[in-house]
Amino acid sequence: MLTIHGVTRSRASRLVWLCHELGLAFDQVPVIQAYRLARPEAADAPLNTRSPSFLALSPMGAIPVLEDDGLVLAESLAGTLYLARRYDRDGIGPQDAAEDALMMQWSFYAATAIEPDALTILFLHGPGRVQSGDDAALVANAAERLVRPLKVLEDHLSVHSHLTGGRFTVADLNMAEILRYAQGHGELMGQFPAVGAWLAGCQARPAFQAMWQARMAEPE
Repeated sequence: MLTIHGVTRSRASRLVWLCHELGLAFDQVPVIQAYRLARPEAADAPLNTRSPSFLALSPMGAIPVLEDDGLVLAESLAGTLYLARRYDRDGIGPQDAAEDALMMQWSFYAATAIEPDALTILFLHGPGRVQSGDDAALVANAAERLVRPLKVLEDHLSVHSHLTGGRFTVADLNMAEILRYAQGHGELMGQFPAVGAWLAGCQARPAFQAMWQARMAEPE
């Protein structure tokens, strides 16, 4: 059976969502991020990314980690792309080499052009958060940098229903989970209605809702 190491309030959400899409059973080991703990190295600390047992599995010390039949993958996008190829269902994975390349292209574009600034917005901008002047400037700069890649997405999704293949695939899942980090910035997202409609469609899928319910059940 597949094992996902990492709480769902992490990039493990990508793997959990995809497993629901593919109908894959999995075990989940609730490894928590060390930065969320006051004393992660303490003997009584919960299992976390600095715990010796976890570091023995993944010296990178980051979640999620995916285990499948002896294979250990310590990068979430490597994990989703692998699962989609090996356990394809309903065309979530690539049907040929060209689709495989396009799914990697969109996934890597999300990780490199969108995720860093989207994470800045996630951590510093949101309901109930009082921003300092410095934080407000960081959020404004991140939003400004995201305009260009989101315009690329807007132009594409104004013509195409999905990122590739005319159907929901692992590329949409990877992009949607990364773009979710910036979703709370209404002023930014409001400039891109096609992106917003596509994202809403992705998040309306039952598999996303199953992942989200599990995520919300975890402590913050």
